[in-house]
This record gives sequence, C-alpha cells and structure tokens, in this order.
Amino acid sequence: MSAVDSTLESTSISFCNVTFTYTHPGQNDSILVWLALPEAWNGRFQGVGGGGWATGYPTQMVPAISQGYAAVSTDGGHDGANQPTADPWALVSPGNVDMYALQNFASVTLNDMTVLGKQLTEAYYGKAISKSYWSGCSTGGRQGLMMAQRYPDAYNGIVAAAPAHNWGELIPGFFWPQWVMKQIGYFPPQCELEAITAAAIGACDGLDGIKDSIIGLTGLCDFDPKTVVGQPYACGTVTGTISEEAAIIANATWTGSVSVKGQLQWPGITPGTSLSARANTTCDAYGRNCTGLPFSVSTDWFRLFVEKDPTFDPYSYTHAEWDRAVHASVQQYDSIIGTSDPDLSEFKSAGGKMITWHGTADQAIPFNHTVKYYDRVSSLDADITDFYRFYSAPGVEHCAGGLGAQPTDPLAELVAWVENGEVPQTLAANRTVNGTSWLRELCLYPLASIYKGGDPVVASSYQCE
Repeated sequence: MSAVDSTLESTSISFCNVTFTYTHPGQNDSILVWLALPEAWNGRFQGVGGGGWATGYPTQMVPAISQGYAAVSTDGGHDGANQPTADPWALVSPGNVDMYALQNFASVTLNDMTVLGKQLTEAYYGKAISKSYWSGCSTGGRQGLMMAQRYPDAYNGIVAAAPAHNWGELIPGFFWPQWVMKQIGYFPPQCELEAITAAAIGACDGLDGIKDSIIGLTGLCDFDPKTVVGQPYACGTVTGTISEEAAIIANATWTGSVSVKGQLQWPGITPGTSLSARANTTCDAYGRNCTGLPFSVSTDWFRLFVEKDPTFDPYSYTHAEWDRAVHASVQQYDSIIGTSDPDLSEFKSAGGKMITWHGTADQAIPFNHTVKYYDRVSSLDADITDFYRFYSAPGVEHCAGGLGAQPTDPLAELVAWVENGEVPQTLAANRTVNGTSWLRELCLYPLASIYKGGDPVVASSYQCE
C-alpha cells in the first residue's frame, strides 16, 4: 500500500488529504482511495458515491469536508471520471468480461474504502468515529442501496437518491427509445419531442391543484401524444409539425421497454419529463438528417457486458434478440450489480436509517423505477417507514434541476433522525421562481403534495394526501 499525505488549504476549509492505492492479490487490480480529514472534524464519517461508470470523485467530497465530515471515495479500480466508456477495463480478453473489475465497481471497493477509511480516520484523530453516513445519487444512490443490502453494518445512515438499482433492467431500458426509433426509421429533432413534452404538461399540470408547469400527479396523467399529431412546432430554424412517429417514440419512452409479446420489462419515464436523455438525437441546423445519440453507459453495457464484443451495434437487434439480451443482462449480472434485493432486515436490525428521494421528472432514471423497488421492500416489512423513507420531488430532474422544489438538506434530516430520533415526516425543499424562493415539503410516498389554496410560495399552502 502506498500513501501520500499533504495538508491542503482553501479559502474556507483546511484538511489533510490522504490518497492511497491497494490491490487484491491475484486479481491484477489497482484501486485508488481518497480520504479527506478536516481540521474542524465533526466526529462523523461519510462515504461519497459516484455517477455513471465513475465509482467516485474526489471533487464530490467537498460538501462533506466543508461540513466537517471525514470523507472517503474511490475510483473502484478504473478512471471512470475521465474515461467516457468502459472499454479500457470491461474485457480482460476478447469475449471475456473482467469480473473482478465489475465486482470492484459494483460493491467490493465500496466496502473496502469504508473499512480502510474508518481505520485511518480513527488512527489520525486518535478517537472513535461517532456515526457514519453514506450520501449519493444515481450510481451513488445505487451504491447506497448496495451498502444497505450487502454491508448492513457499514453505515448508520444512508441517503440513496434516484438510485440506479435493478441495473440489469435499468441500463438496457435507457436504449429502448433509440431501438424504437431505429425500428420505425425515424429520428426526430429534439424540438419535436419538446413540443410533445410541453403538450403533456399543459394537459396534466393542474391535477395537483396548481398550474406551475409541473405535473405533480404523474400517475393520473393519461395524455396521449397522438392527440397532438399534426400540430406545428418551432425552435429557431427548426420547424415542422408533430409526426405520428414522434408520438410513438414518446409513448415508448414513457411506457418503457416491452417484450415481443408485449410484456413490460422495465418502466419508462413519466409524462412531461424531458425525452432528451433517452430519445436523444443530433441533427443539422434545420432539424434534418437526424441520427440517434444514445446514453453511452447503455451502449457500453450491450457491447461489452452482454455481447462481449466492442464492435457490436445494439441498433441491430431484432425484437426477439432484444428480449434475449435483456434476459441475459439480468441472468448474468443481477447477483453482481443488480442491487435489487428487497430484504433490508439486517440493515434495520443494525439500527440503520435510510432516505431515498426521487424527482418525478427524472429524465434518466424513471421515478417509477424507485417506486417499484420501495414497494418490494414494503411487501416484506409493513413497518418500512421505521427505518426507510422515500419522498417524491415533483418536477425535479435527475439528482437536480428542473422546475420542482429540490430537497434542501436531506443529509441533515437523516442525521437528526439517526442521532436524535427526529423522524422526517416530510423533507424540506425549495425552488426559485422569478427570483423568489418557493418553499415546499416533499411528501412521504405514497402521499402526494396537493395545493390547498393561499400563497403558493408558502409550504403551508400544500398538503400531503
């Protein structure tokens, strides 16, 4: 093990930076871990997650350090932050997946960094860590669930936002709209799809009692994009009329992937959510000559892990071949990276507490993806809210952004729950409208926030029902 220590200064915080590498003998790997030890330590420890193929980022540790946490993150054995694809590490040889590398990314190095980080933290400060927390979104959210499922004693509290669990179904689902576009022979300009999104919002905006350009009750929105076929759209030099093909693409993106027999494989995004993450295209300045622009993690997954062929083109699947590939994705990898186990009894028995929040307008990971997992956990434990709470964030996009109110500080609310027994009935949230901060309280699933009248800027004007 090699280590380099240095004290780094910023305008607001001073901390010791410990960077070290280690290997698992016989596995031909090299894992990098970043540990930050602030001068003004609050006695707590925080694991910081990653995103996409990145197991972690040192830059994402800054909020934790600034709040006084000893913080740890890892590259998981590959440079996911600077490498756009998994090509450099996915295959150990032609046709053979590097299972050690995948296991490192999926779970192993997350526990390693936690164990090693805690040991070094306590040795550095000369006293025990008071409480340990995990905080992450997307891949970081999946990692938080993985810690609860597989290493239930590692963290006292976990924030797992918009988690990318059920990896074997989720990642193929990213590519589904791209495959549909290829099958029908039409790749629309984004302006056309944006017009359909706007029409859906216009049709379903007021279901929660307030017109705020947000579909608050996505489950009640039954808008059919075929009803706007033929209507004009315009975005600068890009003009046209909404086509029947674009309506099919929007419906396919909202519904999610289906088998050749019409069975739903995994849910899609909610109506009114931007279609750009899944049905993305690139066109000329006039919205013509468009081609697909899929999410690279999904194409990597099909090429490298399912087909084990870097040259494979997932656009080439027939529907029957698509079904085979999705089945193989789950069959071969669920035990490694699926993160789909609903049995959290050991985490609960260890005294752990977990918060998940998810934006209903998440354009990358479907809101109903989290609903499905939470319902499965609930089916095993009727008292799920004693240790695990899930909050919906209407109008919020993937991890941040969008028009909706975003949680103000879910980690602080988790700490209050773990350390003081203050159960978060709602999550404080806010959004900015024309320079004014609108306060909201995010509701505990399955409740939804309904506008009851009064000043829409004030949280008390809404009620969870």
